Parts: sequence; C-alpha cells; structure tokens
Amino acid sequence: MDKLKEIMNHKWKELEGMLRPIPSAELKSLVDLERPNLFDALYGHEQVSVISEIKRKSPSAGDIAKNASALSQAKLYETAEADGISILTDQKYFSGSLEDLEKVTGHITQNGSNIPCIRKDFFIHPIQVVEAANAGASAILIIARALSNREISDLFSAANQVGLDSIFEIHNEGDLERSVSAGAKIIGVNNRNLATFTTDLALSERLIPQIPKECVSIAESGIFNLQDIARVKAAGAQAVLIGQALMEHSDPGSFIREIHSL
Repeated sequence: MDKLKEIMNHKWKELEGMLRPIPSAELKSLVDLERPNLFDALYGHEQVSVISEIKRKSPSAGDIAKNASALSQAKLYETAEADGISILTDQKYFSGSLEDLEKVTGHITQNGSNIPCIRKDFFIHPIQVVEAANAGASAILIIARALSNREISDLFSAANQVGLDSIFEIHNEGDLERSVSAGAKIIGVNNRNLATFTTDLALSERLIPQIPKECVSIAESGIFNLQDIARVKAAGAQAVLIGQALMEHSDPGSFIREIHSL
C-alpha cells in the first residue's frame, strides 16, 4: 500500500464516529465576511507569494521541529509578511492539531494582520470543512488523487457555502483536468509523490504552464533555496508553499523576504 492510501485509510477510521450529513443551513451559518481571502492574497502579484507552513514532522523527513510552537512560528511568518500561513492539523503523521490552527487564527484576527490561514489536512468529508471554518481557517486542501469526483464535489461545495477557498492539490495531468472541471481557482502542484514521498521540481515545470491563467498556481514541496524558487517562478508559479526549509531555517523571516525580493 502506498503512503497516501495508508494515511487516507487512517483518516476515515479517525473520523468515523464524527461523520454526519451537513445541512446547507449549517454551512451558511458559518460564513464570516471578515475572513481573509486566500485567492486575493496570492493572485496577480509580480513577486512570488509565499505560503509559510507550520510543520513539526512529516512521513518523509521524520522530526523537523518536534517541539515547535505553532503560535511562535506563525508570529515569525507574520512579521516577515508571509502571504499565507499553512497549519498542519493531522496529529498522527504530522504532529499537528486543530488547536494549533485556532491559536494562529486567533492571533492573526486579534492582531489585524489579515493573513489567510490554510487548514492543511487530509480532507475526506464536509465535517472537516465545518471544523476548519470554526477554527478560523480561510482555506482547505483538496488532494485530487486521493478523492473520488463525488468527494471532491462535496468538499468544494461545502467550502464554497462556508466561504472558504480550496487549494486543489495535483500531481499529474489527470489531477489537473479533474480539478479544473470541478471549478478549481487555486491549484497547487505537489512536487512530492505522495505514494513514495520522493520530490522532483520538474513536475512543477511540466504542470504549472498547463494551469489556466485565471487560476492561482502554487509550487509545493521540495523547495529549499532561492534557486528552487527561481525554477518554479520561471515555470509560471505565482506562489510557493514552503514548510521544512522554513522550520529548519535559523531566520525564516529573512528567507521569506529574500523570496519576495526575487
């Protein structure tokens, strides 16, 4: 079994006691017009936008910063004017939690920073969209290759009704076609093969030019230095999502500012 299938199977078991139909009225009651908008934060800028991720560990890297405070890391990103903050909320594989997300969004709201926060998790059911909205997120993640067309539609519809953006994560042309057909406006190319967890920036170089120009294109995973940024920018990436490199950096704020200056 590949790693992504293992993770998705665990997610179904983790959530099985919580699953229930989510009425439209419940979703619409969670709309918050003051919620920062991820699409607006990323689209149409000359500089590469930076989504800075809070990641304590991963299946590929093991422990990265296992004792890191989500709030302290978010404050570093905020000071450096990151364009978005991604917070991993999966506990088993990434040592994250919804509490991490709540602490970060609570601080962002209190501080008036207007930085959109993404709930980064393995989404399988609209109940997770409800959780994301209640925790103050601005966006969710839809991993195309891990979901059926019906599951994608249900998640995207729930997010739209709540007023959250959706990042459609792709790894090949088939994922891209399904995402565009579903109505995706933000598309991230994951350079990491989630079956084997190897990375290859050539994937962004191949797929990003195929993403419709009206969409935000994000390069994700395997980005560690300015040379990597230059490669994906040349391919047309409007934004990059960076986790491990920032978590391990002695001065993550300076790295974010360097990216913005490219």
